[in-house]
Amino acid sequence: MTLPNPEQLLPEMLAALNQHLTNRSISEPRFIGIRTGGVWVAQALLEVRGQEEALGILDVSFYRDDFTQNGLHPQVRPSELPFEIEGQHLVLIDDVLMSGRTVRAALNELFDYGRPASVTLVCLLDLNARELPIRPDVVGATLSLPPEQRVKLLGPAPLGLEYQTLASAN
Repeated sequence: MTLPNPEQLLPEMLAALNQHLTNRSISEPRFIGIRTGGVWVAQALLEVRGQEEALGILDVSFYRDDFTQNGLHPQVRPSELPFEIEGQHLVLIDDVLMSGRTVRAALNELFDYGRPASVTLVCLLDLNARELPIRPDVVGATLSLPPEQRVKLLGPAPLGLEYQTLASAN
């Protein structure tokens, strides 16, 4: 199976996002990318959108429910939110939605900063492997993979996708 080209998905995603925001009468959304791939997708979406906008960056490492099992990733950096969260309409962007645990962690962190008016979830890929009831409002493509396979986003520019195979536990 050939992976989709992110650069071709972005205009379709932006059109779907604009329609979603219009349907909800949201005129001034605040964009937040989940580090690292979500930030790359958010930057690319904003570039296609053609507007200079502040971009929030979330590093959800401390909010993950597998933190004690996996330990801390050596490149953890603080989140950067250049705007208030309270009462804002947020567009939360991630690269690949798999289990839903990263998005859950991101929501937990966002609510520590305040109570947003709404959160719209945008994902480049949905791998149809959710463990939590979290679904994107806007998605570039949906794939179903064998359990030993994953997809990794390459970037930041140009964006690309590659398959990865997990080592088997023999």
